[in-house]
Amino acid sequence: MTLDLWQWCAILFAALLVGVSKTGIAGLGILFVAIFASVLPSAKQASGVVLPLLIVGDIIAVVVYRRHMRWMHLWKLFPWAAIGVLAGWFAMGRITDAQARALTGAIIITFIAMHLWRRRRAAKRAAAGITSEPALPLWFAPAIGIFAGFTTLIANAAGPLAVIYFLAMRLPKMEFIGTSAVFFMIINWFKVPFMVSLGLINAESLKFNALLIPLVLLGALAGRWLLSRINQNLFETISLALGALAGLNLLLR
Repeated sequence: MTLDLWQWCAILFAALLVGVSKTGIAGLGILFVAIFASVLPSAKQASGVVLPLLIVGDIIAVVVYRRHMRWMHLWKLFPWAAIGVLAGWFAMGRITDAQARALTGAIIITFIAMHLWRRRRAAKRAAAGITSEPALPLWFAPAIGIFAGFTTLIANAAGPLAVIYFLAMRLPKMEFIGTSAVFFMIINWFKVPFMVSLGLINAESLKFNALLIPLVLLGALAGRWLLSRINQNLFETISLALGALAGLNLLLR
């Protein structure tokens, strides 16, 4: 793969962010997805290049944070996410890059707006002295699962949706990272056969991945260091803000 110097710099930085996002700041993922999509010839090709890097980051995150994961929050997502991946595979050859970006951005912004609305209602209830939070609607986990599976296949952009789900579950930052690591490791491995069948993962893309894996490892170390030094509120705010910016970027490009 022939790239200019500035493109190599952008790609190396994006690979570093893969590691940081997996072990440190959730929500950063969409930034490196945007960089890869901007530098490589097409968003679909970028999706195939990014997936093996994500898997490497997933493995590191699971090893580091496996003691903090909570299976109870995952069983509600997995069957629906698998349906979403199948839907994304079916749609991949039928929509353009621009349509995939716009659709993904619209999905992310819709769910973030819904999450902010729930937080505002919760704040009003707390101000009124009501400490209990209303239960999430029954459709919440299935909807997040389906759309996360769909967007992760067509654009590797399920990160913001996972952020919304795990924030809604009120997970502390360590459990957040540990649980999301297992979720994405399973989903990303599940995606591999579909990406291979679409020709988006091939011998050339894997050779390119091999050059970038050391940057993913370095980023994972940096992410672990960073996570231990930020508090819960800042972690949640950064994750949600990055998700919102990512959705707007995809929607408006």
